[in-house]
Amino acid sequence: MSTPEVNPAPAWTYLMDMDGVLVHEDALIPGADAFLSELRSNGTPFMVLTNNSIRTPRDLRARLQRTGLDIPEESIWTSALATATFLANQRPEGTAYVVGESGLTTALHDIGYVLTDSDPDYVVLGETRTYSFEAITTAIRLVERGARFIATNPDPTGPSLEGSLPATGAVAALITRATGREPYFVGKPNALMMRSALRAIGAHSASTVMIGDRMDTDIVAGLEAGLQTLLVLTGISTRASVDLYPYRPTRIIESVADLVGRTTNPF
Repeated sequence: MSTPEVNPAPAWTYLMDMDGVLVHEDALIPGADAFLSELRSNGTPFMVLTNNSIRTPRDLRARLQRTGLDIPEESIWTSALATATFLANQRPEGTAYVVGESGLTTALHDIGYVLTDSDPDYVVLGETRTYSFEAITTAIRLVERGARFIATNPDPTGPSLEGSLPATGAVAALITRATGREPYFVGKPNALMMRSALRAIGAHSASTVMIGDRMDTDIVAGLEAGLQTLLVLTGISTRASVDLYPYRPTRIIESVADLVGRTTNPF
């Protein structure tokens, strides 16, 4: 009598949000360093995701190092990189007028894009702490003339120590109101960002976990990309707020510290 085959447990790969999961602004979330250390010790592939398009992966690595987290550049995936990957596939070596900072302009330069305000293929809107009336006016006029409208993410506000700041989604709404043209948002909750991150590390959705602190971006994007999802309570969401949504994460945990010692079997 033959012995039935037993399917081995999957070797999990991890995608995780940055703010609210690993750090709060410039403060380490307790246990995040031990969690990442365990992933590295096990040789577990992982990618840290952020909808923020301001900084390059190199800049973000330096910021995270100041909190005590040593994450290589190649393990950081921003909405700017996801946007650049999308544009490289859609229209290779195209042209764009960019409202944003170095994280976005560097990503577009790296795929061979020319940045111009002269009849560009795209207007690409990202996050910046210095939105100017002149730049937004130029973006509106170019969209009116037929430039395709892309935005790195739909987040209406971003955090700061002083309170909320207007972010990409809010400025995109201004341009939409002026032009009647909706942008295509590449970042979370678009599952496209999850899939581009998976491809970047050669991972498969069936054996990947998405860890996030927001139901409306991290968790829904993970679900739509076919991933298992873990909601942490160290950021935006609470156990009570989960019930406001028509979908649920695979599991709710207090923080990534709860995964230390069980990264090979998080469920």
